[in-house]
Amino acid sequence: MTDAHASWRKTACTLCSLNCGLEVMTGGEGGRHLVRIRGDREPPISKGYLCEKAQRLDRYQNGADRLRSPMRRRPDGSYEAIDWDTAIREVAARLREVVSRHGGESILYYGGGGQGNHLGGAYGNDLLQVLGVRYRSNALAQEKTGEFWVQGKMFGTGTHGDFEHCEVAVFVGKNPWHSHGFPRARAVLKELAKDPSRTLIVIDPRRSETAAMADIHLAIAPGTDAWCLAALVGILEQEGLVNRAFVEAHTSGYDAISSALRAIPVSRCAEICGVDEGLLREAARRIARARSCSVFEDLGMQMNLHSTLGSYLQRLVWVLTGHYGRAGTANAFVPFLSLAKASKGDASVGKKRGPRLDKRTPVTGSKIIVGLVPCNVIPDEILTDHPKRFRGLIVESGNPAHSLADSQRMREAIRALELSVVIDVAMTETARVADYVLPASSQFEKAEATFFATEFPDNAFHVRQPLFEPLAGTLPESEIHARLVEALGGLSEADYRPLRAARRLGRRAYAAAFFALTGLSKRRRRALAILLYRTLGESLPEGMANAAVVWGMSQLYVLGHREAAARAGFSGLPPLAAQRLFEAILASPSGLVFARSDEAASWGAIAHPEHRIALAIPELLAMLPELATTRPPVDPEYPFVLAAGERRSDTSNTAIRDASWHEGARFGTLRIHPRDAAELGCVDGERVRVSTRRGSAEVELEVTDSMRVGSLSLPNGQGLSYREAGGVEVMRGVAVNELTDHRRRDPIAGTPWHKLVPARVERLPGGRFGDGVDASRVA
Repeated sequence: MTDAHASWRKTACTLCSLNCGLEVMTGGEGGRHLVRIRGDREPPISKGYLCEKAQRLDRYQNGADRLRSPMRRRPDGSYEAIDWDTAIREVAARLREVVSRHGGESILYYGGGGQGNHLGGAYGNDLLQVLGVRYRSNALAQEKTGEFWVQGKMFGTGTHGDFEHCEVAVFVGKNPWHSHGFPRARAVLKELAKDPSRTLIVIDPRRSETAAMADIHLAIAPGTDAWCLAALVGILEQEGLVNRAFVEAHTSGYDAISSALRAIPVSRCAEICGVDEGLLREAARRIARARSCSVFEDLGMQMNLHSTLGSYLQRLVWVLTGHYGRAGTANAFVPFLSLAKASKGDASVGKKRGPRLDKRTPVTGSKIIVGLVPCNVIPDEILTDHPKRFRGLIVESGNPAHSLADSQRMREAIRALELSVVIDVAMTETARVADYVLPASSQFEKAEATFFATEFPDNAFHVRQPLFEPLAGTLPESEIHARLVEALGGLSEADYRPLRAARRLGRRAYAAAFFALTGLSKRRRRALAILLYRTLGESLPEGMANAAVVWGMSQLYVLGHREAAARAGFSGLPPLAAQRLFEAILASPSGLVFARSDEAASWGAIAHPEHRIALAIPELLAMLPELATTRPPVDPEYPFVLAAGERRSDTSNTAIRDASWHEGARFGTLRIHPRDAAELGCVDGERVRVSTRRGSAEVELEVTDSMRVGSLSLPNGQGLSYREAGGVEVMRGVAVNELTDHRRRDPIAGTPWHKLVPARVERLPGGRFGDGVDASRVA
């Protein structure tokens, strides 16, 4: 295809969890480029909204380091290309050997999808079931598991705020101008800031783009989120601002927490977090008197000291003031597929629970939350002589050697395994230490979808149709997993024949045969997605076979959420309603509303007796008094606090390994306050070394008063080693996890303290960037 034959196609952005709808013009060399990109006005959620980051997607689709054949590691550490038959045969044999010697529980599965590709993980789950794999992890365990644990204890269901309609919006450690997190984020922020009747409150050490728009900016000292939130909760209780009528009608456990809240030393908390007590009281009073308030916490708190306690305290702020279950507040959304269940391989329906899983990791005894091993303990679960240590690793659409804390130790751990297999589109940092690398087709070369949708009252789902044929030498994850399962003896043609025969008689006959055959066979139930892919997938429109698993998901969704499905137009007997939903999904290139909920359903979703919100979490209440006697730790040899991983305009999802989209403006700088720079004798644009107890890097200094005195920040997702078309290795920016320590983590969830890294800064000879220094090659 040439530019003369370029055409507009519908898809979605894959760089953050919002997955905004796109219209893209394909063309260019070979017709395989995203030539132009614009917002699609038809999606029911994004409605044409788009930020600038989507313009970089062609660098993902056509990255020069995309893999074109399976790769096998040689004894000397180099790699050789092998054919697919060899790769599948050898990987299956090596997996079988590990399971035979140590059991399926000795293999850890990491990943399952990024910000735009979750269908592969559904097929990967079948491989894990066949192997008997019990332990999993992914990026959610790097960020969100503490929040998930608190959410489960208090609500027993997922909730999300309504920022478009709230009177007061509160962002804790979040900068939605860049990190989004809710639909049309920048437009909503502008509407909030312009409306004098509404209030925007930001809790963040830095004056971010969002904080600069705020009516109240609580510019806390790094690592003191819990002290700030404790002060707010204490003020609510001590000033009589708790909505007692709401609490009595809709919660349980208030008597168990009220004395602890009355004992919070508000003045001391204010002093520790470095915020004027009067401003904290103003914020608490504004939240209490608001008709509606929505709160969003993010990585600034979740990757910090007392992160799980902070997740609890921020929920107490809005629950005690009655901000749940109506417009402008948090509500329980209806998911198409529960990520909490999916991360555990749980295919049970509705509120039913699947098989009980391990609650602790086998070596360190760390807490497993929503089925996920804490990322920070993975090396310790490998680098030991413990008989139950992990011996094998399967990584799918993930890059733990770059994205997890303490990259040096993670690389050491992967090399120590008996087998490591990576499934990805490129030769990532993790792929470069693995035994086998299996090349996947890109997210635009197959049907794809994600399960991040959290909207209320209407929730939407979008199966993206492929834009291109798979790159030669690559396979979709569904095909990779199907071949591995077949090589392991999990399924065969004998399992497919009766379903193919039933399919030729029509979809109803197929559904009846599928339920009958899988109901009678535990072996087949271990590989439901692949059964669908090999049988139903063959009958789907060209390029859509990967979406076959969505048929099964539609069945589970309708069975578990009949009322929400009916309100969205999918009523009747569940198998027939699910079939209509599946057909509508395939016929909706911009996505569709699959669930329509209401406030009564939001209350009904709370999975506790009488649908009451549980206020008391004993483990966290026991930690609350510590705030009165402790402060964030200080390291005199490393006097600065580094936030390792800040979202900026010059950051993208690490799926985009080619940073050549960034031209002209500054890239990957170390930000510092002017006073700190002056004390160091440094100037803006100077080359410096930033060091921590785990590593150091040379980087350009950016002097800005948006930073708090004593703090530093580096952007996330940079420092990738990218091989250009000519074979030259280029690394732009700093790989921040060369500087972080896996031992610094939350005691409950194990999430890392990436925003509280002790650091120091030193001047270097060589002058400013641009004076003989190639910034693009400084790591």
